[in-house]
Amino acid sequence: MSYEPPESFNIADYFLTDRLREGRGERRALLSPSGEHTYAAVDDLSRRYGTLLRRSGVRPEDRVLIALPDGPEYVAAIFGTLMIGAVVVMLNPHLKRDEIEYFFEYTRGTVLLVTMDRAPFFREAADRARDRGGPGSEACAPDEILIVDDRAFTDRARAVSVELETFPTHRDDPAIWLFSGGTTGRPKAVIQTHTSFANTTECYAKGVIGYAETDVTLSVPKLFFGYATGSNLFFPFSVGATAALFPERVTPDALFARIEEFRPTILVNVPTMINQMLAHDGAGARDLSSLRLATSAGEALPAELHRRWNDAYGVDLLDGLGTAEMWHVFLSNRPGDVHPGTLGKTVPGFDVRVRDADGVDLPDGEIGWLWVRGNSLALGYWQRAGKTRAAFRGEWYVSGDMVVRDGEGVFTYCGRGDDMLKVKGKWLSPKEVENCLLQHPSVREAVVVGTLGPDGLTAPVAWVVPVEGSDDDLAATLPGFVATRLASYKAPAVVHIVRSLPRTHLGKVDRGALRGRDGTDPDSEAGS
Repeated sequence: MSYEPPESFNIADYFLTDRLREGRGERRALLSPSGEHTYAAVDDLSRRYGTLLRRSGVRPEDRVLIALPDGPEYVAAIFGTLMIGAVVVMLNPHLKRDEIEYFFEYTRGTVLLVTMDRAPFFREAADRARDRGGPGSEACAPDEILIVDDRAFTDRARAVSVELETFPTHRDDPAIWLFSGGTTGRPKAVIQTHTSFANTTECYAKGVIGYAETDVTLSVPKLFFGYATGSNLFFPFSVGATAALFPERVTPDALFARIEEFRPTILVNVPTMINQMLAHDGAGARDLSSLRLATSAGEALPAELHRRWNDAYGVDLLDGLGTAEMWHVFLSNRPGDVHPGTLGKTVPGFDVRVRDADGVDLPDGEIGWLWVRGNSLALGYWQRAGKTRAAFRGEWYVSGDMVVRDGEGVFTYCGRGDDMLKVKGKWLSPKEVENCLLQHPSVREAVVVGTLGPDGLTAPVAWVVPVEGSDDDLAATLPGFVATRLASYKAPAVVHIVRSLPRTHLGKVDRGALRGRDGTDPDSEAGS
């Protein structure tokens, strides 16, 4: 079931140019606040961007940094880069200065595309990298910064020729660098090939979700997140469908407004926003009738949130699991076959196993480490040889996630291996306790981590964002609430009430930032 493209293969053709060859050039490719854009128009703009990048000195295999808001320019930057055989490196445009500096030094990108309002932050980071001097300091900042909404750039883009031949990349050439979503340390670059993106599109997007030409997609995560790059750009483009994009930060109000404006059939979502949507005033009265399904990934979806979604909207919500190392989703629930609180079954074309610490297969019902193989396996991590050897074992990727599979082949996520807790000699899944806490009517968000007590033993500790107007004694009542529903050793030893939870550059809860905290409010959002 895996997809094997020809040896000479470029995903700019697979996702975009082939639609023109099929006679779909005048079909609507993009919806955005600036209007509609056909496949022919997107192809035209992409070739102009590719020409300008080439004139800026970008060569095949060079890395191009893209730090743009979602919109036609972002799409053109991605495909223009791929068309000239260069490698796409997508950055959150709202990174902080020290984070920008890290990505500059780590990736050694040749050219940066950015908007005028964010350019000063990226320029400052580039200047600081160069000012440090020393061998190689010039390579630690882009040679050129292109401001896509500057008049000079737009005039140049309009003036250049669109006669650009797509570079004949090899199917195993790097296409895009993705960044691992780990919750501790600096992000690692995952080097993904042209083959990977086509393979998962065939296996998951077409084989499981059933993307069709009539679909309109809308995403909560932005395009720099690989989950959205696939679900809200590559997947719809692969079948001639329409991707809806908007640049502003996603809030429940903004999302509901865009759903009403664009009338999507597929909503690409994450648990945090699902929670916020359901907590929003009048959530049940919102019109989501255009949706045929929604997906959830990035973090495990608690069964309680899934239940609330079903009660409010009755739209199939498909939770799944994917990683940057395998590019996208390889475990998923199916339309019409949803198991709330689980990751569903293996996507055809992939092989997923549950194994012990020695790599031996475990029987159904036992918690173990997740191993996966398939034709979307990355080449490895950039400048992280040790971590590459640990995670990439022949044809297998060992994710560091712990899962359990039942007798029908349905997988349930238990947590990251370093998040799982051994309490009183027994495994404790933080996800199970978090789901229980969410059943309390005064809890909006909950995260459970392990801390060492005075006795040197691990104890579960909860960080809870309450519903507005909750009782002051919530922290005291929640441990008893959990103890009446789960085994007593799973009840949190301490509950911290906070206003918000820290998050990584990809928007996931930063569990590492919570470990060892003394109860002060982790109100900053890392990487925002």
